Amino acid sequence: MALYILYESASGYSLFLGHGLDEIGQNTEAVRGSVADLNRFGKVVKLVAFSPFESALDALNQCNAVSEGQMTDELRNFLELTLPKVKEGKKSKFSLGVAEPKLGSHIFEVTKIPCQSNEFVLELLRGVRLHFDRFIENLKPGDLEIAQLGLGHSYSRAKVKFNVNRVDNMVIQAIFLLDTLDKDINSFSMRVREWYSWHFPELVKIVNDNYLYAKVAKYVEDKSQLSEDHLPGLTDIVGDEDKAKEIIEAAKASMGQDLSPIDLINVKQFAQRVMDLAEYRKKLYDYLVAKMNDIAPNLAALIGEVVGARLISHAGSLTNLAKCPSSTLQILGAEKALFRALKTRGNTPKYGLIFHSSFIGRASTRNKGRMARYLANKCSIASRIDCFLEKNTTAFGEKLREQVEERLDFYDKGVAPRKNLDVMKSAIETVETKDTEMVVDEPATDPSSKKSKKKKHKAGAKDDIEPMAEDNQAAVINGDAPEEPKSEKKKKKEKRKLAQEAEEEKNEPMENVNGANGFNAEDGTAKKNKKKESKDENTEDLPAASEGKKKKKKKSRSEDTN
Repeated sequence: MALYILYESASGYSLFLGHGLDEIGQNTEAVRGSVADLNRFGKVVKLVAFSPFESALDALNQCNAVSEGQMTDELRNFLELTLPKVKEGKKSKFSLGVAEPKLGSHIFEVTKIPCQSNEFVLELLRGVRLHFDRFIENLKPGDLEIAQLGLGHSYSRAKVKFNVNRVDNMVIQAIFLLDTLDKDINSFSMRVREWYSWHFPELVKIVNDNYLYAKVAKYVEDKSQLSEDHLPGLTDIVGDEDKAKEIIEAAKASMGQDLSPIDLINVKQFAQRVMDLAEYRKKLYDYLVAKMNDIAPNLAALIGEVVGARLISHAGSLTNLAKCPSSTLQILGAEKALFRALKTRGNTPKYGLIFHSSFIGRASTRNKGRMARYLANKCSIASRIDCFLEKNTTAFGEKLREQVEERLDFYDKGVAPRKNLDVMKSAIETVETKDTEMVVDEPATDPSSKKSKKKKHKAGAKDDIEPMAEDNQAAVINGDAPEEPKSEKKKKKEKRKLAQEAEEEKNEPMENVNGANGFNAEDGTAKKNKKKESKDENTEDLPAASEGKKKKKKKSRSEDTN
C-alpha cells in the first residue's frame, strides 16, 4: 500500500510519496537513522506536489484551520487533484499520513481518504521538515525562515485573545511596586529625619508624620531664618496653628548645629524626592483600586483591594487563584511555616496573607482560626465568580461580606446567620434587577418598598374579599345563589357547556328542561346551587300534595257510606 505524506509548511501545502516502505517494514528505528542523511532519505521520500499560499493572511488562516483540525477548501482541492480517486465500496490502495489526528479524521469524513498518524509517520515528517528546502526548487536559503518567523508571530498574536480591561498582570505588578514603595518611602523618610535632625532636632517630636516632616523640612530649610512671617505657610502645611507656633518657638531655642547652604540644598532636594514618591504612591493605590474593581470586583468588595491583589499576585493569576481550594487559599503566603510544621510535626499555620484582613483582627483569639477558614471559603467563591462571570458586578462580594459579618456576630453573640442558598439567591436577584433597570432605564426600587407594596396589595385584596363574603352570606340567607367571580378560562368553559346544553334542550322535551336539568341560562349560575333550590321547592310542595290526597280519600269514604 502506497503511503502519501501531507506536510504543512509556512509557504504552502506539500505532498510526498514514500518508496520502499514495505521493504523497511515500517521500522521506526530504521527511518530515524536514515533521516539525517539526505541521500538515504531522498531515495525513500519524494515530492509529488506543492501548493503555495497566496499571501501571509492566507497562510495564517490555513494554519489556524490545521491547528483546530479542520480541512479548508484549498486543502481539499489540493488533495483531490493530486491523490488517486477513492472508489466507493472498494478498499483504497493508498493512505495519507498526517501530523494531526483530528485533521486526518476530518479529511476521512469529508473525502473518504484513509489517513493515519503514528510514530512512523511523525519520523518521516521530521525528515521532510529537516530537508524541506532541498525538495523545493527555486527556493532561496533565507525565504523559508522569514516565512516561518512571520507566520509564527501572526499565529501567536491571533491566539493570545484577552480582554484589555481584565488583565490581572497589571494588578500583580502594581501590588509589587506598592509594597516596594512602602518600604522605600519608610527608609527614605527615616533618612530625612536623621539628616535634618542635625540641624533641627526638636522637629521630630512635633511632627510625627513622615510626609509632613519632609514638607516642613523643605519649607523651613534654615531654622535661623524662621520668623512669625512664616506662620501662615506653616499653618497651611501642618493644618494646625498651635503646632505651627510651636515649631517657630522650637526653632528659636533649637540646640541643633548649623548647616552650610550646600547641605541644606541637598536636604531640600531629598525631601522633595520623598514627597514625590509619597504622592506617586497615592496615585498608584488609586490605580490599583480601579484595576481591582475591573478585574476582581467581588474579591475586592469582600476582603479589600490590597489583600485581594496580594492573593492574586501570590497565586500567579486570577485563574490560578480560582483553581485553588479554600484550604490552599487560607495559607497562601505561609508556605515556610507550613513546611516547617510538617517537618517538625508541629501545628500547621492557620492563616497566611488573609491575616491582614480586618475580619481576622476583629475576631477573638479563640475564633481566629475558624474565622480564617470561613473567610478563605468566601474568598474562594468570590475569586471563582470574578474569574468566570462575564458581568462586572459587586453584588456577590457585598453579600459574601455580609455573611462574614454575620459569622462574626455568631461567634460573639450567638446570632444565627443566614443560609448560603438564601444569600446567593438574593445576590442573583439583585444582579437581575440591575440588568433590567439598565435595559428599561427606570429608577431602582428598594426591596423594602416592594414588600410594603405587596403588603398593601394583600391588605386591599383582603378588604375587598370581606364585603364580598358578607354579601354572599346575605344572598344565601335570602335564598339567592351568589355569583362567583370568574376567570377567562372558566368563562370559556361555561360558554362551551352552554352551547352543548342548548343543543340538548332542542332534542329533549320542555318538561325535562325545566324539571330534571334545573338549569336557567339567563341566570348563569352553577348547577349545584339550582339543584339545591329545586330540592327545597320539592320539600315545600310535599305536605301540600299529601293534604290534597287526604281530602280526596275523605270525600270518597263519605260517598260510600251514603
